[in-house]
Order: sequence, then structure tokens, then C-alpha cells
Amino acid sequence: MLFNSIEFLIFFPVVTVLFFLVKHQYRWILLLAASCYFYMWFRPVYILILAFTIAIDYYAGILIEESAARRKKWFLILSIVANVGVLAVFKYYNFFASVVNTHFDTYSPLLNILLPVGLSFHTFQAMSYTFEVYRGNQKAERHFGIYALYVMFYPQLVAGPIERPQNILHQFYTKHYFDYDRVKSGLILMAWGMFKKVVIADRLAVFVNQVFDHPANYSGPSVITASVFFSFQIFCDFSGYSDIAIGSAQVMGFTLMKNFDRPYSAKSISEFWRRWHISLSSWFRDYLYIPLGGNRVSKPRAYLNLFIIFLVSGFWHGANWNYIIWGALHGFYLIFALLTLKPRMYLLSKSGIARFSWFNDSLQTITTFALVSFAWIFFRADYLDTNAMWNLVKSTGKGWPTFQEFFTTEYFMENICLGQRRRVFFTAIGLICFMEFIHRLQRNRSLRLSISYQPIWIRWTIYSVFLLSILYLGVFNNTPQFIYFQF
Repeated sequence: MLFNSIEFLIFFPVVTVLFFLVKHQYRWILLLAASCYFYMWFRPVYILILAFTIAIDYYAGILIEESAARRKKWFLILSIVANVGVLAVFKYYNFFASVVNTHFDTYSPLLNILLPVGLSFHTFQAMSYTFEVYRGNQKAERHFGIYALYVMFYPQLVAGPIERPQNILHQFYTKHYFDYDRVKSGLILMAWGMFKKVVIADRLAVFVNQVFDHPANYSGPSVITASVFFSFQIFCDFSGYSDIAIGSAQVMGFTLMKNFDRPYSAKSISEFWRRWHISLSSWFRDYLYIPLGGNRVSKPRAYLNLFIIFLVSGFWHGANWNYIIWGALHGFYLIFALLTLKPRMYLLSKSGIARFSWFNDSLQTITTFALVSFAWIFFRADYLDTNAMWNLVKSTGKGWPTFQEFFTTEYFMENICLGQRRRVFFTAIGLICFMEFIHRLQRNRSLRLSISYQPIWIRWTIYSVFLLSILYLGVFNNTPQFIYFQF
């Protein structure tokens, strides 16, 4: 079920009202049933895959806790094999089979199956449970229904945040009461997430799809415009989903982890990854980077660890070369930044730029955004073969006009506005600026908290204008799917 659908507009209030009406000891049953219904809306039969991994990890957790040290590892391996095995079959089998067929002149049959929605997300959440039980940071959950709800909790089932058991499991035992201020705050966050999705992301998608669906028809300025727009589209799409997930959980009294923290204000690639998809970045840090040795090893090995993390991160996103290249590129960015840190600091000091902190900060933010946006080109080109992908990247340097040509109406409309009306283009720009203005206001204080202190007539005026803007400016044609649902 899509958050931006009529079905969810009915589903959410019905489930929420029933949640507060049902006795506390039966609420887990309601939420588990609602979560099953929510997931089965996409493709009912795939609930069996979830049931399989839930059963494996539930018993693995108990066996890990009760077993001697040597046997613990084997039960952990069993859990990992089961979860990664499901991913391998549904997400990666066809990719590897295609590679083998291409390079070894063999024939491996391809599977004609659809990827279960959100498979990577709930698989990683399930794996974090067995990891934490193995490390002794989490007691094994004996209540099968509560454990199943931990994996299937509908707000974050399909696209995260990827929760840790220490944060969420105990909340299913806590009795949550109706609290007006908490409910209001959650609904405001949901509305903000919906605004980012249907008003900004889906409006920008019109420009992005036009270029990336027909890349051969466009030159450098158009590709760069589409790439910058895609940077904001994917942020608004994914962070919008996270806001709706966190807000809908908050309405019922549950606290989910923050998943985005103004990532495009980052001054470096490492800072960007501390702000972007925080639940996944921290997952790879805790369960892969640190076990590999992290930065406690020699510098060459630490650099290799970083590169492996981002290569795996790219592969986690999808079984295609474009995602692998995207991940490898971010790994290269980080390693290059570490290798050149001292020379860059020296140049900044000698040039005098470091004395002007506002200019230095702006330069770093713009550079980081440019590097991230360039990498997004590979991420977005998911349907292109390798040659077409590289041709698209090379086209960014082609077709640039003279200074006089750039400012002509004809050139601007065709290559910057991408054939769309000027009003549509500047509306998109204005919406991005509005979002960044809101982010700036929230640097030191929650805007939701600030609004709550205003007189009632001001609060409800803001709420009304905001909801009307979603209805008036939102794109509701064909109910566009969230980008990260494919992962």
C-alpha cells in the first residue's frame, strides 16, 4: 500500500482509531494484522517470504542466546544464510546469471519473478536482531507475535528506517495513551513528508524523467539540470517516506529513529553519509565496517574497508552495474578526501580562504553537492546498459552554448526548462527554495514546536494553507511509487 494513495488515507485513521480503542494486551494483534494487510496489498503471496525469514530468525535468536559460545556462531550463520539467501534468489540471481552468460558463453536460465517490495529493508532489520542477540546487546524475544511485529511494523516495513531491536522491541510492550500534542506533532510530520513527496518530488520527476528516459536527445546543460533536480527528487521522495513513517508511528506513541538530517548542507562526503539514510549508514558501520577492522587497522586496509562498504552499499541498492558504480564512486570520494586532507588544508591556509568561514563553508557545501549530484546520474540511469550510461555521463560536457546563446529565450526554454512552461520550471525552483528555507529554520529548533506555541488561529491558518497547497500543487496522476520501494 502506498502512503500517497487513497487506500492509505482510509487505512491509517481506521487502524489508529482501533489501536486506541483496543485493550493494550491485544494491540500487537491489531498492528500485526494491519501490517500483514498493508504488505499483502502489493503482492499477497510474498507474505510467505516474510513468514519464512521471521520464523528462521525468531528461533535462531533463542538458540543463539541459549547456546554455548561455539554453537552461537553456527546459529548466527544459519540466520545470515537464510536472509542473504532470500536476497540472493530474488534480487541478485538474474544479475549474476547474466554476467556468467555474457562472459563465459554459457546459458543459465533467468527467473521470471518480481522483487518483493522492501525486501532489502526488512531483511537488514531482521539481521540486526540476530547480530545484537549474538553480541549480547539484546535479549532474545520469546513472544513470536511481537518479534514478527518488529520485522513487519507497517510504518517502516517497506522503506525503513531500518530499526535496531533495542529501540523498537520494548515499545511494543509499553502501553501508549492518546496524547493530543503527540498526535498533532505526528500528523504535521506526516503532512510535511507528503508535501515533499507529492508536491516537490513528483513535480521534479516530470523534468528528470524527460531527460533520463531519452538521454540521447539532450546535451550537457539539460543533463545537469535534470541531475540537480533528481538530487532533490530522490531526497524529497525518500525523506518524505521516512517522515510519513516516523509521523504515523508517533501518532500511536512509537518512536522511530531519524533517517535524514539536511544532507545537502553537508560540507564533505563523510558528513553527507552521516546525514543521508542514517539507519542504513549506521547499519553498515556497525555490522560490516567495524567487524572488518574499521579504522583501527593500517591506512591501506582502512581505505580498503571504506571502499568495500560503499561497494556493498551500492550493490544493496540494486543488482545492476549502475548501483555498483555509484557506490564505488562514493568510496573513491571518501578515500580521495582522506588522502588529500593535508594538502587541501595547506592550500586553504595559504590562499586565505580559511579566514572567511562563510565563504569556505559555502564552497565546501557546493562542492559536496556537485559531487553527490554527479554520482546520482549513475544511480538514476538504472535501465541503461554500461555504454549508454557512460555516453550519458560524457554528454554533460557537450553542447554548451556561448554566453550570449545561454540567455536567449529559445535556448533557456529548450535546454534549461526542458520544453516545460517557464511557470512550471520556476514553480519547481521555488518549491526547492521553500524546502531549504524550512530546513534552515529548523537548524536550532523544531518548526513543529515553534508552531505549537502560536495562537490557535495562526496554527490552524498554517495547517489549512499547507493542506490546500498539497491538494493544489500535488501530483496525483497514477499515484507515483516511492523510489526506494524497488529496493
